[in-house]
Amino acid sequence: MKKITLTLTLALFLVSGLLAQQNPADAPASKEDVQHLLDVMNSRDVMLKMVDAMAKPMQQMIHEQYLKDKDKLPPDFEDRMNKMIDDEMKSFPWDQMLDAMIPVYQKHLAKRDVDAMAAFYSGPTGQKLLKEMPAIMGDAMQAMMPMMRKRMDGVTERMQEQIAEMMKNPAAKSGKATQPSAN
Repeated sequence: MKKITLTLTLALFLVSGLLAQQNPADAPASKEDVQHLLDVMNSRDVMLKMVDAMAKPMQQMIHEQYLKDKDKLPPDFEDRMNKMIDDEMKSFPWDQMLDAMIPVYQKHLAKRDVDAMAAFYSGPTGQKLLKEMPAIMGDAMQAMMPMMRKRMDGVTERMQEQIAEMMKNPAAKSGKATQPSAN
């Protein structure tokens, strides 16, 4: 009986030792692995190009939104707003934002995933995707902008209706429904 117990204990010890050893490909990605991937992807340049591509639809939205009030606004309003958008986008801490992404990649991707992605983005298809991504995002934003604008107009209208109702009904201000009197 002691031999069986000893054999089982030894077998469990060996199996648990094997299970504890991790395949190097399944190992977590290191900071250096993720940084290499972000470098291969030209992440900073791609991000800046995407920001530029997204700024144009934002400027178009401002143009359309304030077109009806054009007579009430200064003549250089649109130019000043466009400059403000450009300046705001350029002043974002993009390098810090990229650094903040590293632990996120590490949390969700194993070393083998990061290595495979780096290999993909190093190849011709990956490089083409990276080159075209800013234009794809800009075109996508332009295509989505009318839907977003319509949706936001509806949200704004519903909010204004609720605010007006709350102002009429004091009980609605506190979130309490009016209680019928018990007469």
